[in-house]
Amino acid sequence: METPLKPTITHPEPPDVACGTASAKSIGRPNRRALHVSACLVLLAVTLCIYWKVGDYGYIGFDDGIYVANNSHVASGLTMKNVVWAFCTVDLSTGYWAPVTWLSHMTDVEFFGMNPGAQHLGNVVIHTAATLLLLLLLLRLTGAYWQSLFVAALFALHPLHVESVAWIAERKDVLSAFFWFLTLLCYLQYQERRKVLWYLLTMLSFAFGLMAKPMLVTLPVVMLLLDYWPLNRLENTGGSCDLRQIIRKVPALVTEKIPFFVLSVLSSCIAVYAQGRSGAVISAVTVPLSLRLENALVSYLKYLGLNFWPHDLAILYPYPQSIPAWQVAGSCAFLLLTSAAVLCCSRRYPYLAVGWFWFLVSLLPVIGLVQVGTQSMADRFSYLPSVGLFIAITWSVCDLTKRLPWRGWLLALLAGAVIVPCTALTSQQLDYWEDSFVLFRHALAVTTGNHLMHNNLGVALDEKGTPDEAIKEFQEAVRLKPDYLEARYNLGVALYKMGETEQAINQFSLALQINPNYLQAHHNLGLALASKGDLDGAMREYQTALAINPRYVLVRNKLGILLAGKGDLDGAILEFRRALEIDPNYQDAAKNLEYYSARKEKRDRTGS
Repeated sequence: METPLKPTITHPEPPDVACGTASAKSIGRPNRRALHVSACLVLLAVTLCIYWKVGDYGYIGFDDGIYVANNSHVASGLTMKNVVWAFCTVDLSTGYWAPVTWLSHMTDVEFFGMNPGAQHLGNVVIHTAATLLLLLLLLRLTGAYWQSLFVAALFALHPLHVESVAWIAERKDVLSAFFWFLTLLCYLQYQERRKVLWYLLTMLSFAFGLMAKPMLVTLPVVMLLLDYWPLNRLENTGGSCDLRQIIRKVPALVTEKIPFFVLSVLSSCIAVYAQGRSGAVISAVTVPLSLRLENALVSYLKYLGLNFWPHDLAILYPYPQSIPAWQVAGSCAFLLLTSAAVLCCSRRYPYLAVGWFWFLVSLLPVIGLVQVGTQSMADRFSYLPSVGLFIAITWSVCDLTKRLPWRGWLLALLAGAVIVPCTALTSQQLDYWEDSFVLFRHALAVTTGNHLMHNNLGVALDEKGTPDEAIKEFQEAVRLKPDYLEARYNLGVALYKMGETEQAINQFSLALQINPNYLQAHHNLGLALASKGDLDGAMREYQTALAINPRYVLVRNKLGILLAGKGDLDGAILEFRRALEIDPNYQDAAKNLEYYSARKEKRDRTGS
């Protein structure tokens, strides 16, 4: 008896959502899989090829020291003590609780040592992996092959994203993007299979992303947007989508995301606490709320403009003193009208609303309403939000051209006309990240009134051993911003190195007028006063510094030397002992204690 044949199940090709036609009908499933693999390999090769040059770059003098180069926890590698530190400590130097980012840096050091080239390439590898995840996500969501490939290529090769990849300190950016896309892939898998395991994996990936960078707090809102399109979870099974149906389904979709919103709230609270303790949050007195709101509205349009025309990119854009009213009004009107327009078109072109609000919502945490740092905006802040714009534009162009003859060739030409210049500009932009001097000078060339970049360039020149050149940069920084504390202090240090003691004393005094509790300024002012013979003035500065921080061992040692110079060996020995009680490994204090104890013993024995 013959065994009956099993019934054949036909798997329809996924629809091309953007064009309303079947996607690659003539391509079988094995060939489609090969096509997808080929796309991944091409993206992998091109991205690595463009970014590989950063493997020859070093650290830059802007946050790389805090995160890696001068960070003792990172420098000692992946130890249990450092793992505990990463999870249990809010790092006040960076203002972040980001254990996944710290562990990533420690892993680099564990395998490659303190090698900046390897750490740069680590960023490149994670960025490339995030690109591939984005491609797979869009393919799974929409089945639209060419649109997905184009968006992923834009993400990989847009010059606006160079800062996130080429800056070692921005490892948190590429890591958070990786977990952003991984979270959405797990979420899609959960929607398809409805297994609790996939829901838990989605939450786990989201938690890792928040522990890389808290900017992911808006991801639950983006998940709701994807529920609308392309998951179409607001529609009836028959395909209709009326307002009452939406109203009935939205509460259930929001309820499904409650654990994600809870994680977002917790992460936000930790971020506000960490940045507040580190002093990174700018007060409302320094930057009024009205100016923040104006800057936020204008910045949205600037980010839009840089996505379309990425020119004059800088590591830091200085905060404006004021913004013309017409710019604020125009920006507000544009944002409101565009939002209204995409909502009106959302029934027919849902990707417009999804892409536009992806952009608006994901930028909210960094748009400056809570001002952290001195920048008015930053290229790195657009790393994830720009994906929403890429989606909205790509699917729109595909729809608008669907009735044109030779449409395939036209779209191919348009794609090439975008990707090729982007790749060239990205390669050019990467050259500016070769070292601190090139990067800071480029920033000064494309921005105005950039006091912070003048200060940072001055620091780099001072470390290079050219304090005379550094002085010019510090002087320009304080000219632009007379109350710039760090530049005043740095100018004093550079002047002291050049033998201009009186001018150095003046700059340290001005720095202390800005912040009377600035310990380093008290220390160096004491040092300068002592060098010109004003021992009483130096002693007052050292004692003031110790009143602010009794554990400042460097000043205790200097105070001991000063007391010994005035003949007070008992007081000097007491200071050296106190310094060693605070830091038993402080060799200078140990040597001074031994030397002056011997002198005191000889004095007591001989009476001279």
